[in-house]
Amino acid sequence: MTTTEPQVAASLRPRASRVLAAWHETGRSDIDGHLATHGSMPLPRRRDGAWADRLVEDVGAAGLTGRGGAGFPTARKLQSVRSGHRHPLLAVNAMEGEPASHKDRALLSGVPHLVLDGAELVATAIGAREIAVCVADDRNDSAKCVRTALSERARAGLSRLPTRVMRPPGRYVTGEESALVAWLAGGAAHPQFRATKGTPLTIRRQPVLVQSAETLAHIALIARHGPEWFRSVGPPDAPGTCLVTVSGPVANPGVCEVELGTPMATILERAGITAPVSALLVGGYGGTWLRSGLLHTPYAPGPLKTVACAVGAGVLAAIPTSSCGVSETARVATYMANESAGQCGPCVFGLHAVAQDLVQLARGENDSQALNRLTLRLGTVEGRGACGHPDGVVRLVRSALSVFAGDFADHARHRPCTGWNHRPILPVPPSAATAVGRWR
Repeated sequence: MTTTEPQVAASLRPRASRVLAAWHETGRSDIDGHLATHGSMPLPRRRDGAWADRLVEDVGAAGLTGRGGAGFPTARKLQSVRSGHRHPLLAVNAMEGEPASHKDRALLSGVPHLVLDGAELVATAIGAREIAVCVADDRNDSAKCVRTALSERARAGLSRLPTRVMRPPGRYVTGEESALVAWLAGGAAHPQFRATKGTPLTIRRQPVLVQSAETLAHIALIARHGPEWFRSVGPPDAPGTCLVTVSGPVANPGVCEVELGTPMATILERAGITAPVSALLVGGYGGTWLRSGLLHTPYAPGPLKTVACAVGAGVLAAIPTSSCGVSETARVATYMANESAGQCGPCVFGLHAVAQDLVQLARGENDSQALNRLTLRLGTVEGRGACGHPDGVVRLVRSALSVFAGDFADHARHRPCTGWNHRPILPVPPSAATAVGRWR
């Protein structure tokens, strides 16, 4: 697979392929392949308030929630920037700082025109005058795909609004929407403190709407087929499909499209599990570990909440019984500590101390107080950060302490499991120490 090919697991095609339909059906990402699958974009010829109202209403009736991680009702976000007198900026969030996820790369390389359709539709509905497609500065392949698609659309006369490809720094927290807006405003890509997600984002009083690439792709389909079509798959309280990146001991790793409500065991079976699984990381590096006995849980927000999980970044990463959950968690926690924005004590001191404790435990260094010290540190970090980054690390580590309780106890007694130094399963990029200063 080349760097520009979409990392799509073809064998994981759902019963009703939607977002990835053009790629599955034609294997083409160009404008002609897109139009052959989806037809023309249903945009009004001139500014039309009634059309904009209908689009927002249809998105609400479809029950679409944000696919970027937070799961906020999409129609409410659209409506929040329509009531003011200033023209908003639409920012397409295709940053994908989550190392275990490849959704945005698959979207931008496989179906870029569907994402750009959604962006044009939303921008027109909210009265935006320009679109910024944000792709991390270390994802040159994805940025090239977007620029190629924009050129194709311009030649075909399909571009209504000026669209820029922006290259924020490729750091884990840069994809957090307030950090992205701070960078677009000319500042450092640091998350901003907001009491609630409903607090409006602005650049010099101009409203900014941030939407994930996947969310926009779904909007492009709802505009074409309607809310009833969207709701025809998935449970009533979580309709539609979503993209999931599956990894671990599977024959067909990659990005798949699944109907919400599909049992996680079924998703893994479609991916071709090749070894017994001890646990599953759900939601990404700010998510939670799930013990293998709960893999029958449907992949949807409600059922996942009952087992203390969330869809999050759309990641299902399995680790085999031959691997060490303590070591995998220590590696991820170390990476997350290095990726913090360093704005507050919980990140600057707390996360590094937590990571150090985990590394010590993973190595089986004899320290009878290591587990107690780690538990106390988690309590001092939780809820005290300027953003949600430290809370995500706490959530991950606490779930590891529960799911791998026996292994942690053995490691603390200087008896590490046989898999502690096996080849890592979870991908961890080079330390953020090599990217000091890359916040602007």
